[in-house]
Amino acid sequence: MGIKTVAVYSVADSQSMHVKLADEGVFIGDSPASESYLDKDKIMGAIRLTGAEAVHPGYGFLSENAAFVEMLEDENVAFIGPSARAITGMGDKLGSKRLATAAGVNTIPGFDGVVRDADHCVEISRSIGYPVMIKASAGGGGKGMRIARSDEDARDGFKLSSQEALSSFGDSRMLVEKFIDNPRHIEIQVLGDKQGNVIYLNERECSIQRRNQKVIEEAPSTFLDEQTRQNMGEQAVSLCKKLGYHSAGTVEFLIDQNRNFYFLEMNTRLQVEHPITECITGVDLVQQMIRVARGYELRIKQEHIGINGWAIESRVYAEDPYKSFGLPSIGRLYKYIEPVHLPGVRCDSGIEEGSEISVYYDPMICKLVCYGKDRKEAIERSIKALDSYVIRGVTHNIPLLRDILTEGRFNKGDISTNYLPQVYPEGFKGLQLKEEDKNKLLSMASAIFATNELRNRKFLNAPQHKIYGKTLDTWQLYIELGDEKKKLDVSQTNGQYVVEVDSKVYRIDKEDINLSKPLLHLKVNDELNTLQLFSKNASGEYQLIYHGTNYKMYILTQRSADYLYLMPAKQKVDFSKQVRSPMPGLVKSVNCEVGEVVAEGQELCIIEAMKMQNSMVAAATGTIKSINIKAGDTVSDDDVLIELV
Repeated sequence: MGIKTVAVYSVADSQSMHVKLADEGVFIGDSPASESYLDKDKIMGAIRLTGAEAVHPGYGFLSENAAFVEMLEDENVAFIGPSARAITGMGDKLGSKRLATAAGVNTIPGFDGVVRDADHCVEISRSIGYPVMIKASAGGGGKGMRIARSDEDARDGFKLSSQEALSSFGDSRMLVEKFIDNPRHIEIQVLGDKQGNVIYLNERECSIQRRNQKVIEEAPSTFLDEQTRQNMGEQAVSLCKKLGYHSAGTVEFLIDQNRNFYFLEMNTRLQVEHPITECITGVDLVQQMIRVARGYELRIKQEHIGINGWAIESRVYAEDPYKSFGLPSIGRLYKYIEPVHLPGVRCDSGIEEGSEISVYYDPMICKLVCYGKDRKEAIERSIKALDSYVIRGVTHNIPLLRDILTEGRFNKGDISTNYLPQVYPEGFKGLQLKEEDKNKLLSMASAIFATNELRNRKFLNAPQHKIYGKTLDTWQLYIELGDEKKKLDVSQTNGQYVVEVDSKVYRIDKEDINLSKPLLHLKVNDELNTLQLFSKNASGEYQLIYHGTNYKMYILTQRSADYLYLMPAKQKVDFSKQVRSPMPGLVKSVNCEVGEVVAEGQELCIIEAMKMQNSMVAAATGTIKSINIKAGDTVSDDDVLIELV
């Protein structure tokens, strides 16, 4: 649009991509958000310093802070978003519910007031009837929210949610409302101008969530019929007109199995998942936000908005999906390749190779958006993109994302906000390969091993030396993959490796194997497979990423395997009396003392990372032997926090 930009940044973001891309950058403080991105005065200082005429707040931080908008208005600086009045009206969940009711929007039954304390929370929960949702009045983004199904849940939920709310929003007020079991989470994108025109841009299905935060979104929804879509859209528009809303925004609904829908909240900002709406409508939402902020009238009418194709957004996070569907991971990206070369793929990210994922902010790496002519093509493109996405340096959630996209219920569109615990009741354990896929993986691993062996026999810029006195053409290999042990025969002939696994023969073209590339496309019996070579070492340990999951295996020649059995077995360590940090974070509180007798399940400390609080409990009854932390300490993943005897 020809508009020059200014980026503000903290210490942690000094080398960030958004700073490099902007025309100017202004440093605003230390890494914690409270000392930089949430400090209104520092941002106002950057505006004055550069003479900025407008501010786009992004997705978080001050994007829904009415006081900040008022400060901008006082200095005649445009806010690329709604008015302070609209933010105030929708920012408080109690007030927004009353406004929604007045606008004729369906609302969820609940307590119309602020919860005083844990006892009051229990009293209200009993009167509404369990299950209930306890959530921050000023909240959003899944922070400060807990489901309670009992008095004990209500007490614990109130305490943890109010602490999270205070940390994330500076406001610990809580409310309680009826929890609709097994609903879908569907939101309506709205767009309004300052002349009173408001349109809706259809819906986004956001039901697949963990800890009330979205994991995969799609547009449109498989569940809505045209009449329900229209009813939801018209109610969202009615609310915006009642509020005098302008700019982009999202009205979120819960919808039950009978297509009854209820107002949940309104996000008075751009949503993380806005690209999928852009894909199916052809409307650039950020461009429209800028035009509206300048005072222009919307050129787009409701009749111009259709549904063209299907789009899916997979939120790629620096998280360990094997721990509660995703506990944060931190680190530096030493290898990073986005799959943007594939058709129908869009990557919205703020990082690049060399970027650091820190403990201070949200662990999202990228919004991977895949668009197709229909849902089937969008899913297929998403799977291919995830297989081709190279991320090294942090643990990430691609294994979970890919598994969801191939899972039967998801492919049928049979999803709800309970999808993850229902499909993975024991937590996510990784992809369990079928026998044929396992054989393909082993054959490709064997071919990579053979290529590595042949490469090790060549000496660049030096005379050739004979090893074993002859050229190596065949291998007898021993492979351990998990608990499974297999023997394979490998030979090379006519430019191919021929691998025999369980009496089945697999042929792989040698020229496709390049050990310097992290991403490999190998033909196995003329069928193309995408594989990532994550790591290999001299001890025979290979890590290969196949179908999104990292498989660690040991590949040895039969001779080496025979020697392996002579090695002493590694002694197992008992961790049951240790409380270890599941993620890097900050110690918020320590709730025990040395010598204290604690019961199984008793809370011992609280760890906070990326605005999320985790209660650490005793795995078994015992006596506190040592406490290695204190409130305010920073801990790393797997640090021993507390030891029991």
